[in-house]
Parts: sequence; structure tokens; C-alpha cells
Amino acid sequence: MTTTATKTRTRFAPSPTGFIHLGNIRSALYPWAFARSTGGDFILRIEDTDVERSTQAAVDVILEGMAWLGLNHDEGPFYQMQRMDRYKEVLLQMQAQGLVYPCYMSMAELDALREKQMENKEKPRYDGTWRPEPGKTLPAIPEGVRPVLRFKNPQGGVVAWDDKVKGRVEFSNDELDDLVIARPAAEGEPVGTPTYNFCVVVDDMDMQITHVIRGDDHVNNTPRQINIFRALGQEPPVYAHLPTVLNEQGEKMSKRNGAKPVTQYAAEGYLPDAMVNYLARLGWSHGDDEIFSREQFLQWFNLDHLGRSAAQFDEAKLRWVNAQHMKAMAGDALAPLVDVHLAKRGITSDARLARLCDLLKDRCDTTVALADWVARFYVDVQPEADMLAQHVTDSVKPALQLLATKLADCAWDKASIAAAIKEVLTASALKMPQLAMPVRVLLLGTPQTPSLDAVIELLEKQKVIAKLVAG
Repeated sequence: MTTTATKTRTRFAPSPTGFIHLGNIRSALYPWAFARSTGGDFILRIEDTDVERSTQAAVDVILEGMAWLGLNHDEGPFYQMQRMDRYKEVLLQMQAQGLVYPCYMSMAELDALREKQMENKEKPRYDGTWRPEPGKTLPAIPEGVRPVLRFKNPQGGVVAWDDKVKGRVEFSNDELDDLVIARPAAEGEPVGTPTYNFCVVVDDMDMQITHVIRGDDHVNNTPRQINIFRALGQEPPVYAHLPTVLNEQGEKMSKRNGAKPVTQYAAEGYLPDAMVNYLARLGWSHGDDEIFSREQFLQWFNLDHLGRSAAQFDEAKLRWVNAQHMKAMAGDALAPLVDVHLAKRGITSDARLARLCDLLKDRCDTTVALADWVARFYVDVQPEADMLAQHVTDSVKPALQLLATKLADCAWDKASIAAAIKEVLTASALKMPQLAMPVRVLLLGTPQTPSLDAVIELLEKQKVIAKLVAG
């Protein structure tokens, strides 16, 4: 039905039934990285067959989140609801080959069967009542009942695969009942709506997926999917089932448990490369390396170093990773990111912005925090009264007046400003903190800033002098 792919082909196949969060997006990062690191293709597929719960808003967050993180896809997005004709075509082929059969067992009968099995301490499962076998007499077809289609799962033996995370995994075929792969057909339709596990196999087959890297909540689906692949004459892809990502309380990360949409991290001032770095380490490692670039990640990534145990999200660690990436960025690269946040506050920046980012970035762990600092250079900061009382005392005011005088006649560069400060310290017999802290409070509303000469240089001269004189 398809030819064998000659290069790596991976996929990310989210269901748009809720906003995608970091636990979900990690299942996009690894297949994307594996495709990129091996020169392969990365396919995006939207599994939107749950029509009642799927929303366009959730699709938009998937697309926006992946675009923000730079997880660009080579093909897609493909939407399962647009491929229904293809699924039904394969169902009819399977029907013709005797790989599926109609089952007329009602939901009430199925519930009664399962209840009886549980009473007998047996695993609840469909018992094959309508499965055709040589010499077997099937029940009479009930009137007015439209059947589901069930897949004839192999009987006896095991279905097994070598998982790139979990190692060898085996299921007994006798533990797997005959899966419903199509719901009842509407009147006049040859087959009904196909079900999830069947659609996934047809998609992976048609898209020539070589490696399926997904969450381990899919492990129980895998033996069923492998058996469908083989019934269709196809070898299944290589599987890697990733452990769960836990939230900070140790629960499975989910929207219900407070997980944020991926796009919210962009609004909160996180860098895409820092997010990629942090997410990569939630289940994969390269020795003891904590901080690395996207290029290093793709150079190092393989499926052999995926972790087997659940990873726990830690926002403090994420902020630290983000801070390291910010420190490594040049001010002119940070400036447009910070400018977005300033614009939201109604602040128009100028040519100082890149230099301000360079000066202040080491104090910040997000671009929002950096914008908080930078904004002080563009707005009229009013120090809090108690801070003024603490730092701008009568004993220091003469030194502030002298500094204003010196700066008025001073060239506006760091070296000249530093020389003026030094003259005031000498003339006033003050130590640097005794002068610097009051000046910082008057100019920026905080006693802690980077080097005073660097701060003053990046403020408007007349504004500095006026604040010192008024102080």
C-alpha cells in the first residue's frame, strides 16, 4: 500500500481537545529533533476526530506554540477529519480480505458481559460472540441493529516491540480483544466512522512514518496498532514511549492540574531557545550539560539517551535556564523582544534600548523582567517616601548638589561621569555606597542598580541633574 521510507520520518499528532501545554509540546520536541538530527522529515497531524471536544482555538495554540518554539514541520498540518474517505477505503479493503467482521452486540449486552466477567474476577473484554470461525454458528442477526466493525485480532502468541525508551515490551494476543475499528454505518453508507486506533495506523502507513515518539499513555494502544499494521502487510514503525511529565505537585501535567498553554510562556517573557533547552532536559540528557544551544541539542540528540522515569516540571529551574540564555544574548538581539513589552505599556523606546539590555540583562530571568528595568529609563520614576527618607538624608544632600554641578559641566560618557563621581566622593569624604544608593533612588526608584556611571550615562542629562537638584 506504500513504499518503505528511505529516511527518518517522524510526526507529532496532537488532539485539539484542550490547550497544548509543556507536557504535550515535549512530545513534539523530540520527534522534531530526531528528524532534524538525522536529516529526516517532521510531519504535523491534527487528530481531530473527537468532533465534540475539538476546537479551532486549541488548533491555533498548537500552531502558534510550535511556531514560537521554532518546531517547524516539513509536511502538514494534516487533519484526520479531512481523510475520512481514505480510512473508509482501507476499511472496505480489510472487509474484502476478511480482516474485519460485523458485530451486532449492543452496548447493554456488552455492559452485562463485562459486569459478569468482573464478578468472576476476569479481565473485562469482548468475548468474540460475532467473530466468524470455521465450523462456528453465529447468532441470528437482530432486526434493526446496525453493526460495528471489529478487527480480527490474531489469536495466540504475543505482539512485541523493542521500545527505544522502555526496552522490550510484550503483550499476549489473548489479552487483546477484537477492537472496534468502525462505528455503525448510517443508512446507505458501506462502512461507519472509523475509530482512533485504526486512523492512526492508516496515517502512519500513508505518511511513511519510521519512528513514533509519543507519551507512554499510548503504550496500551501500541500492540493493537502493530497488529493492524501487520494485517495490512506493513511493518510497524520504531516506537519510543516517553514517560509522563509531572507538575510541581507531582501530578500528571494537565490543564485540569493548572498547566498553562505553551503560548502563555511567550507572553511571560521566556525565550524559545531557553524553552527548547529546558524541555529537552525533561526526559533526555547529554552527560551533565545543563545549558546548550538549539544547534548543540540537534547535534547531540538521539533516542538512546531518553530517560525512563517521569520528569518533574520546575518553574524555578526554567527561570534559571531562561536567565542563562538571556545573559548569553547580545543586547541588540534582546532589544526587539523587550520592545514588544514596552509597547504594550505605551512606552516608545529609542537608540538606547540595545545598550540598556546589555547593561541590565544579568539581573533578569525573563524579557518581561528586563522590560520592567528598562522602563525605568523611559518614565518619570517617583521613589517611595520611605525609601527617600532612608537614603536621601540631609547629610548626603550637599554631595548630591555637588554631583549635579559636576555633571552639568561633564561630557556625557561613562569615563567622564565616573571621574565626576570620584571627585564628589573625595570632596565629600563619602564611600561609594553612601553616594550611589541615594542617587539610584532618586533616578530609578531603587537603591540597587548596575554600575552608577553606566546607569547615569544612559539617562537624559537634564533629567539627571534636575532629579539631583530636587533631591
